[in-house]
Amino acid sequence: MDEKRLRAEAAPLLTQHSQLLGLDNQLLGQENNPRVLDLACGSGRNGLWLAAHGAHVTFVDRDLVRLAAVPRQCQALAIDLESGQPQLPKAQPTQAQYDIVLVFNYLHRPIFDLIRESIKPGGLIVYETFIEKQAEVGRPKNPNFLLAEGELSQRFCGWEALHTFEGNVGCEDTPCFKAQYIGRKPAK
Repeated sequence: MDEKRLRAEAAPLLTQHSQLLGLDNQLLGQENNPRVLDLACGSGRNGLWLAAHGAHVTFVDRDLVRLAAVPRQCQALAIDLESGQPQLPKAQPTQAQYDIVLVFNYLHRPIFDLIRESIKPGGLIVYETFIEKQAEVGRPKNPNFLLAEGELSQRFCGWEALHTFEGNVGCEDTPCFKAQYIGRKPAK
């Protein structure tokens, strides 16, 4: 039961860096709450945490069966990001419509351009997924799902890096090797 509860909580990358996301002044009690895209959302734990702080979250996954009840200010879309022509949801004429894009435990390199384009100038990317060293201790082992050293920083070259980390983020006795990146898109 405790293990299931812990898995349902938001990722520490979000909770420990909430000030970088502007949760103290931007989300709480403001009418103009940020638009968030939670890609490959799974159970939605990270987007739901932001929604609880007032964000308008668009949850995207190819299968939404694990997603909990979606708050009324949010939406959920079943989109296969790995189809031949992946498209992110568009609600405005311009593609750059999200203040924050979340990507956790997911890597599909062909959509990096779409991710960058979907973020408003001054908006944030919050990305955490496995690195090559993870294959030495567990899954995933497929190199298509493992980032190379420094790859996230390279993919968001020219963005303001607010937080970067590569290494063991595992709990207790289980090592888990990931890269973390929080970056701000240039204003122009």
